[in-house]
Amino acid sequence: MACLSSARRLIAEGHPIFENTGPPLKGPFGRTRAVASIAGLECARRFVQFAAMLSPTSVKDALNQTAPVAPILVQGWVRTRRDSKDFSFIELNDGSSLRNLQIIARNSLSNYAALQRLITGASILVRGALVASQGKGQNWEVIADEVTIVGASDDSYPLQKKGHTPEFLREIAHLRPRSNLFGCVFRVRSRLAFAIHQFFQERGFYYIHTPIITGSDCEGAGELFRVTAINANDPPRKPDGGIDYTRDFFGRSTYLTVSGQLEAEAFASALSKVYTFGPTFRAENSNTSRHANEFWMIEPEMAFIDLNGNMDLAEEIVKYLIRDVREKCPEELGLFAKFVDKELLGRLDFVVERPFQRTTYTEAIELLKKSGEKFEFPVEYGLNLQSEHERWLTEKHFKCPVTVFNYPKEIKPFYMRLNDDERTVTAMDLLVPGIGEIVGGSQREERLEILEANMRHHKMDPADYKWYLDLRRYGTVPHSGFGLGFERMLMFVTGVANIRDVIPFARTPGSAEF
Repeated sequence: MACLSSARRLIAEGHPIFENTGPPLKGPFGRTRAVASIAGLECARRFVQFAAMLSPTSVKDALNQTAPVAPILVQGWVRTRRDSKDFSFIELNDGSSLRNLQIIARNSLSNYAALQRLITGASILVRGALVASQGKGQNWEVIADEVTIVGASDDSYPLQKKGHTPEFLREIAHLRPRSNLFGCVFRVRSRLAFAIHQFFQERGFYYIHTPIITGSDCEGAGELFRVTAINANDPPRKPDGGIDYTRDFFGRSTYLTVSGQLEAEAFASALSKVYTFGPTFRAENSNTSRHANEFWMIEPEMAFIDLNGNMDLAEEIVKYLIRDVREKCPEELGLFAKFVDKELLGRLDFVVERPFQRTTYTEAIELLKKSGEKFEFPVEYGLNLQSEHERWLTEKHFKCPVTVFNYPKEIKPFYMRLNDDERTVTAMDLLVPGIGEIVGGSQREERLEILEANMRHHKMDPADYKWYLDLRRYGTVPHSGFGLGFERMLMFVTGVANIRDVIPFARTPGSAEF
């Protein structure tokens, strides 16, 4: 409606673009007043006329009507156009639905000749009557009384009526949401984000915004993107020749966050149940289909909750999100099941209907060793499970989602609670078929002395984390949390195999386009 307001204002002010006489125009509005008139009076005034009378109806809502509607205003982009003797059929889509709305444009329309030149990608406004369709496969169509061409397209438009590979579509990420597949992916992404908030809000959690710029490495892996305002050509130097980051913008080294967990723990120590949902960044030089350098994480933190309660919540949210998408996105899941992964719906229902299996890391290693499988990566106690190991556990052995817990302390971060055996920590990873790890979490170490010892063991200076240690000094409690990878969850519910295809504009090594 902003366009409508602007057009009305320009007409009311008598702006030159809406006049038809006078000397040639200079500036951005066109070469002559006559040319400006074509763009202004023919398009803008019709736009005002249409929109002033009617509020636009989405294609989705039009297709879901239970009775004819007249008049109706719809708007969107042309998917296809074909001509008959006395009229043209235009398939219109506005992104609200996988299905298109058929427009019947008769040859009696004043601009019918121009409509016959419409090609895929053009945008139009249509005023007419929604009537029962005479064609197969659709309930409704619009008989157009007036069609306004808002934006033309040309033969260079890369999305034609044919199949395109995901690799090709990544090269035109600014246009790929207009394709059927990616329109579905990003509608499901939107719904999944809403369902995440709904899940936590229904359970009394508070939504916390944690910093994107941070001075700490939560995971301790060192894979961080530095944030600096220092002049790269003339940086301030320390006596030893190193860069002096005390003279940087924040007076210290700062980075893009890898996790909001530490800050969320602070709020859980006051509000009991909180969650974050935001972008995280890792400078990991990995080009696998499961890794991206910018991605979104859901991270709840809960006071007075142990590892068992943590695993319960992780398993509950996975089932909840699957059920929500199954109910709210049937069209989209139907496309994925037909063209992306024919086993998708069965796998999703399988996860929802069955309890999760739980096994310790030690038991998982023994099962993998006895499996007889030839894995690419070695299976040894003290090594991280790789994707191939996780998928064997879920797809071949247990044949259901699996939660693995109690990992060796050497392979997990400093903040995880040490078990009584002093060899393992209260870590847990939730594994699902087709993806592997989708959730990772732990009970946090609430004992001050042990936490400080863990930091020193990981070559960390406790003085750098004074505020975090204060949470253990002032009213410490057992508490737990986890991270759910949003894109990995999206990959699981859509069957899309590459993380680059569930992020609007992927950030991966060597690639930061768009």
